[in-house]
Amino acid sequence: MIRMRPMITMFRPASRLVLVLMLVLTLAGCIGKRITKANVDQVTEGMSKKQVESILGQPTLSRTEGPTTVKQTTYVYRQGKDTITIIFKDDKVQSKDSTLSD
Repeated sequence: MIRMRPMITMFRPASRLVLVLMLVLTLAGCIGKRITKANVDQVTEGMSKKQVESILGQPTLSRTEGPTTVKQTTYVYRQGKDTITIIFKDDKVQSKDSTLSD
């Protein structure tokens, strides 16, 4: 009777390490591509913070100011030399500014 080893034990430790590194690098590349002109153009006035985060991801910097009745939150996204600034009033997009070019 032929006995087969489980698939995971067939990989040598070095092969597993290479596989994990390739996966991490692939995922890191996908995350960085969320800040594009096309994605920033999808962000429109009136969107919620959750909607913006679903398009652009978590901001590099977030700052909330003002009294509790009318609070203003600023999201800043940085990617290389490019900066995207989105201002929310009462958790809805009021304005955006971007240094991204076509």
